[in-house]
Amino acid sequence: MATDFLDLKKTLPTLGVGLGLRRDLAEETFASSGRLDWLEFVPENYMGIGGRARDLIERAGERFPLVSHGINLSVGSTDELNSQYLKDLKHLLDATGAPWWSDHLCFSSVDGIYMHDLLPLPFSREAVRHIAERVKRVQDFVGRPFLLENISFYMHAPGCELTEAQFLSEVAEAADCGLLLDVNNVYVNSINHGYDARAFIDAIPLERAVQIHVAGHKLIGDVIIDTHGAPVIQPVYKLLQYVLARTEVKAVMLERDQNFPGFQEILQEVEAIRAVAAKAQPSLCKRGRQAPPARRSRGDASNGRCPEPPAALCLERR
Repeated sequence: MATDFLDLKKTLPTLGVGLGLRRDLAEETFASSGRLDWLEFVPENYMGIGGRARDLIERAGERFPLVSHGINLSVGSTDELNSQYLKDLKHLLDATGAPWWSDHLCFSSVDGIYMHDLLPLPFSREAVRHIAERVKRVQDFVGRPFLLENISFYMHAPGCELTEAQFLSEVAEAADCGLLLDVNNVYVNSINHGYDARAFIDAIPLERAVQIHVAGHKLIGDVIIDTHGAPVIQPVYKLLQYVLARTEVKAVMLERDQNFPGFQEILQEVEAIRAVAAKAQPSLCKRGRQAPPARRSRGDASNGRCPEPPAALCLERR
């Protein structure tokens, strides 16, 4: 994709405030279409799979605009990019009509073995060059705008030359991609590693942010763990407000992956996010949604067959 990303961002739809599609919450999610604008799905749970999983993603697409957030790209790994994974991913994104897709600024595989975790990279310029080249390749192959998410991490990899903010900035600029800014991860890292969260926000190319994640975490001793299994706390809402006052984004969502409360409590958190967004970007809070983009019919979703499964399938997680 040769188009400058900042120009491309202007053409992306404004989706509003959404929620992650989770199988345990699917029926309640579908029944709440009047209070949710869009859904984010983990593609590894649906790539090359038929049966109930395929039925679930198709039902979701009939009710909501969908966006993909992957966990197995492993863009920072020295392994070769997984061509079958990318083919299956592209096929799924074409079928769902996702306007953009995202994954994490991390590595999750070594020598072809998937760690099923999001592991931090050395903040070095060698890593910047390596990742930027790979991001350009996957973005061109998939043919849709790509966003990198800042991860939470609990130790610095050896060989760091840059700060986390400098590393994220240089990768995004060199790759000319977008950002999925996780404000909870910024908060978690700021406490664990002792920096100012707002200064981090001010130091990154915020104009590249297309989507924002909001989530909860857990304090264990003197360390905060990013769990997506607890209510969002007030400082994270304030950080969201700080971001939205400084740049236009297309979508904000609540991540809840475990320790689920009653669904009404989840919807209340979505409404709290909407209230924050309303002060800075009223366009994010319009209740009226456009119909989801046209998709292939159920009979044509895989051209009469399911593609081969990807190299690794993951449970739903951050």
